[in-house]
Amino acid sequence: MERKIFIAGASFCVLSVVLGAFGAHALKASLSEASLQTFETGVRYQMYHGLLLLILGMLPLLNLKTKKLAAILVGVGVVLFSGSIYLLATNSMTNFDFKTIGFITPIGGTVLIFAWLIIIKGFVKKIDNN
Repeated sequence: MERKIFIAGASFCVLSVVLGAFGAHALKASLSEASLQTFETGVRYQMYHGLLLLILGMLPLLNLKTKKLAAILVGVGVVLFSGSIYLLATNSMTNFDFKTIGFITPIGGTVLIFAWLIIIKGFVKKIDNN
C-alpha cells in the first residue's frame, strides 16, 4: 500500500508542476489575473497534498489502515478541490458554466480536512499506546 501512496503523491506533485507551468505560460494570455491566482491556488494545494502523501507513505508512526484511509481521502479531496478550482478558473474558456459545480470545491476542502484529522487521530492513538 505504501508503494501506491508514494506513486499517488509523486503523481500529484509532478502534475502540479505541469499545471503550474501551463497556468503561468499557456493560460496567461487567456485568463484574468484573478483567474490565474485562483488556478495557482489549486496547483498549490495539490502540491501540498502530494507532498503529504509522500510523507504519509514513509511514516512508521501510522498503521497501514490509517495511511490507506488518509491517502484515499487526500486523493478524493485533491481531485474535488483542485480539480474544481481548475475548472472554475478556466470557466471563461469554455461554453459550459462551471460555476454550477462550484459547490464541489468546499466539499473537496472538507474531505482534505478529514484526511488531516485522520492523520492526527492516528498520531494521538500511537502516542497513547506508547
